[in-house]
This record gives sequence, structure tokens and C-alpha cells, in this order.
Amino acid sequence: MTFPTWAVAGFWGLVSGSALVIGAAIGYYANIAPRLIAAVMAFGSGVLISTLSLELMEDAYDKGGLDSTALGFVGGAAAYTLANWLLARYGAKHRKRSGDHQKVEREKVQTGQKEATEPGDDNGMALAIGALLDGIPESIVIGLSLLAGGAVSMVAVVAIFLSNLPEGLSSAAGMKKAGRSARYVFLLWLGIALISGLSSLAGYTVFSHFSQEVVAATTAVAAGAVLAMIADTMIPEAFETAHNFTGLITVLGFLAAFFLSKME
Repeated sequence: MTFPTWAVAGFWGLVSGSALVIGAAIGYYANIAPRLIAAVMAFGSGVLISTLSLELMEDAYDKGGLDSTALGFVGGAAAYTLANWLLARYGAKHRKRSGDHQKVEREKVQTGQKEATEPGDDNGMALAIGALLDGIPESIVIGLSLLAGGAVSMVAVVAIFLSNLPEGLSSAAGMKKAGRSARYVFLLWLGIALISGLSSLAGYTVFSHFSQEVVAATTAVAAGAVLAMIADTMIPEAFETAHNFTGLITVLGFLAAFFLSKME
């Protein structure tokens, strides 16, 4: 039985997004050592860096050349950085931290100590928007990969799945310490997983009608946003606990994704 390509795009986006829910369940209910969380986060960072370097940027360059790729890459990073800065003012700066950072930040929001908050506010909506901001670029990439030849890039799917696990794990552990209910945490990540599937579907259906240059620029935008996200949220969480081992573990993650790309 052959499924429509748009359905395949949505399915694999949902599969990669489901890792957020799995990671959240582990982070919320299991007592994971902080060093292990940091190590997994570092590994996931390496996997993503490898994927955006060897898969996304190469594909963007082949389709649209240097101009479209460079413009999209910098534009994606700039857009993510601006959105992340705005969310930080509302209390979503530490949304992926597993320690007490989210607890402290939530208390500051509730007492009106954050720039854009008043006493009595809560940062639940900011956290949700932040999770959405982090997840959409990765998911769109899966849909875009189908435009190359009708087959999804399994390297991209596996890489995003492996990076989503520590993201969900670390964030949920921090949310629990901040006093978030299990209902809030799992509804959030279930929602992001569903949106990941829709974003992947949109990545294929929307951009299948555009030129190679537009697809290349969009791929580069996603790559730039992902790299900015890694530098702003994932690596700081890893270094917080893993310290001098962060670089080595990140390299191992990069190497794992590199092997996957060559096997494909």
C-alpha cells in the first residue's frame, strides 16, 4: 500500500516529535542524575550540529547556491534570536534547563521581577511558545527533505528524534521542579509533537510549489534557527553540569550522525 507523500511527511514529523513526549515522561517521573541529563543534551547537540552541517546546509547550497543559503542561514538565526530574546523577557529563558533555573525564573515572573511581567503573572504561555519556537524549524526540515526525491531523509528523522529526547527530558525535569503539574507538562509536549507532524507536512505541501532557490533559503533558515537554538539553550544546559566533558560528548554525537549520513 502506497501512502501519499504529504502523509509520509506528517508521519515522520510526528515520529520525531514523539521523542519530546518520551523524554518528558522520563524527565518528569524518573530520577535522572543531572550529569546524565547534561551528557544526553551534549550528545543531542552534536547530532544536530552534524545534521545541519552535512545535510541541511549541503542540500541548501546544492539547490540555491551560496547567496540563498547564506541569506537564509543568517536570517533564520537572527529571527530565532529575536524571538528568543522576547520570550526571555516573559520568563522562558530557561525552558530547557533541568535544574532549579525554571523554578527561580517562575518565581521572578510571579513577583513581577521580569522586564515584561507584573506581579501575579505566570510564564506558562511563554514556555509553550518557546517550545513551539524550538520545535518547528526541525520539523519543517523533514518535510523539505521529501522534495529532493520523494523519500524522507532518515538521517534527519533519526537526528531530530535523538535531539528531541534530551530536550523533552531536561525541560520536563526543570518544569517539575518549578511546580508544573503533570497535566501541563504532557499536554504541552503532546501538543508540540502534533504540531511537529503538521509542520513537517507543511514543509512538504507548501514548499513543493516554490522554486529551488526558495526551498534552499527555507532549508537554510531552519538550519540557522536550529544552530542558534543549540547555542542558546542546549549547550548551556549541558555545560552547566558536564563542564569539561561537554566538548567530547558533543563530538561523539556529531560522529554518530556523521556515520548515519554515510550509511544512508
